Amino acid sequence: MFSNLLKNLSILKKFLFINFIFFTIIGLFTFVYIKNVQPNLIKKKSSNHIEVIKNTIDNLTRLDVKFVEEDIRRFLFSTRFLFQNLDRVIFFDNELNLVGDTDTLDLDPRSFTTRLDTVELEILNEEKTKKIVEEKNINIGNKNSISLKDVLFNYAASKNYGIPYTFTQEEFNKFKLTTIKNVMRNDKNIGYLAITENANDIKAAIDERKTFIIRTAIAVGIVILIFSFVLNRYFLKPIKNLVSYTKTIKNKDLKKTNIDSLKIRNDELGLLSNSLDDMTHELQKRISHAENFSTDLVHEIRNPLASLKSASEILHDTNDLDQRIKLIDILSHDVQRIERLITDYSQILKDEVALSKEKIKKLNIEPIIKSVVDDYNNIYKLKRGIKISYENDGKNKYLINGIENRIEQIIANLLDNAISFSEDNKDVIVKVSKLKDDNILINILDEGQGFKEKDTNKIFKRFYSNRPDKFGQHSGLGLNIVKNLVELHNATIRASNRLDRKGASMEIIFPKA
Repeated sequence: MFSNLLKNLSILKKFLFINFIFFTIIGLFTFVYIKNVQPNLIKKKSSNHIEVIKNTIDNLTRLDVKFVEEDIRRFLFSTRFLFQNLDRVIFFDNELNLVGDTDTLDLDPRSFTTRLDTVELEILNEEKTKKIVEEKNINIGNKNSISLKDVLFNYAASKNYGIPYTFTQEEFNKFKLTTIKNVMRNDKNIGYLAITENANDIKAAIDERKTFIIRTAIAVGIVILIFSFVLNRYFLKPIKNLVSYTKTIKNKDLKKTNIDSLKIRNDELGLLSNSLDDMTHELQKRISHAENFSTDLVHEIRNPLASLKSASEILHDTNDLDQRIKLIDILSHDVQRIERLITDYSQILKDEVALSKEKIKKLNIEPIIKSVVDDYNNIYKLKRGIKISYENDGKNKYLINGIENRIEQIIANLLDNAISFSEDNKDVIVKVSKLKDDNILINILDEGQGFKEKDTNKIFKRFYSNRPDKFGQHSGLGLNIVKNLVELHNATIRASNRLDRKGASMEIIFPKA
């Protein structure tokens, strides 16, 4: 359920939700911690009270001190060192009458009784000093506030009688800790001891922890809000723009999302934006290329299909042998043309898929060219008497960054084109040289009719073929394939007529490796 909830949330909402859960868990642990800290601190202080009470009772027993004002007064003056680290120790007899108080130790002994009366008035006499008593009230777990006398009374009647009992009270922003214990002698209760200590340090420690936690929570909350803003402003919003961009591309929306502001970034999002934009343009280019190509292919196939249809209809109706032979030749010719179109088209599609997977590496182009030239010489020198020569400018190596089998394909297609335009017993020359900038020039020269077109770039267009019938039939895709492969290598190709003699020249310039 939790994972399903997160799936339907945005990244920012997921981030905030996870932080909310984190804060909630931390808050619960903090609450439990604060609740346990105070009792532990109180327990630590009360243990000291219990130790003092134990030592005091031992001394009272050893000195056989009776729980009367005179004896207690002498005991306090003689053993005041026992209580020097405590705020106040009060003695009560078995009837809960005040018989001693360490607050009187610094007074003149003659004023001891008077001071006792004052103490008793402040703490125990609720009828005469109700306001003061209310200020001294303590809370023992219920809604009713009771005095120290009532606590002692309840303690005497409780099942915890005989065990030290500690409680706290707050008055005038003071936090006091009090521990009470009865005094037994000869299995008989003779009085009570009450140790009261100012425990503001406990309250301060708790408040300090609370303040620290609150400040930390506020600081972390502010940091999270700032981080959320930064996350949304600089990361999530750009990602949303990229998503919108892809959707507009998918839907072919004319109002495309502008991601130029993302492309100038130098971080990963900038790289992603540039890669996505490049990929989009490349896909659009390929789609446009495929659409145009398909249109051109349909157009090119339409003519031979029409010819096939007409020839087949005439062939069906005629009995003239000579005419039937001519019609069969026409049918065969048109079928071959359609076959060439489909074959070359398939080759182009295969090339586009293969090129995306092939890796470019540093190559010495000379042995590749020599190998293709040798293969074509072996075929056409015997078949048509056409000699293919290889020449270079004497440099050591001709290094380019390329794909070996694609270089072979380029040279082979250009030689095939040159041979197709050449008459029998003519020469074709392949030259390789280095330019001044160390770029590599490949020049293929034939002795054919040359180009009639003033704009020789037309010959690289798909299905363009302007050649005499006697030089064979081509699909018009060969040079277009060559141009695509050349551009893949960041190279350029140029066609022109030879100046030295009749014929054509093909020049390819590859960037140096």
